[in-house]
Amino acid sequence: MFNDLTKQDIQKMQEEIEYRKVTLRYELLEEVKRTRAFGDLSENFEYKEAKRKKNQNESRIRYLTNMIKTAKVIDTDSSPDTVGLYDLVDCYMTDIEETMQLRIVTTVRNDAGNGLISNESPIGRKLLGAKLGDVVEIDSPDGKYEIEIRAIKKADSDDIDAPINKY
Repeated sequence: MFNDLTKQDIQKMQEEIEYRKVTLRYELLEEVKRTRAFGDLSENFEYKEAKRKKNQNESRIRYLTNMIKTAKVIDTDSSPDTVGLYDLVDCYMTDIEETMQLRIVTTVRNDAGNGLISNESPIGRKLLGAKLGDVVEIDSPDGKYEIEIRAIKKADSDDIDAPINKY
């Protein structure tokens, strides 16, 4: 299985791996050494917790490394009037007559509660490639609903991690 990642996603992952290897790994190893000195290891909760955190860090490094190895790099470019990856989209929900802002992101950055919608989600798939003024129909467990694309703000590298303004 390949992970659809952008160059920015891979760069962020590499930065996290570097931090975990160079800084965090050393700190966690020192904590294991410090708590080991407390005595009886069979009843030493601090030591067990320090080892657990150290192992979690190593597991995260392996996970990120594997994601990068199996990544399929995807392009973020799209025409000015078409919804592309990382674009901020003003969506008008015709059923409830409300507007909301969504940013289409890769699954790695998905955070629906904050308006970051995965490109692989039903909404993300429908919005990607749609044009300004289009009305797209979304299938959901609650039934079908329509979203009208009212504005598209093209993303630049500074916008990708910026919070979304909620209406």
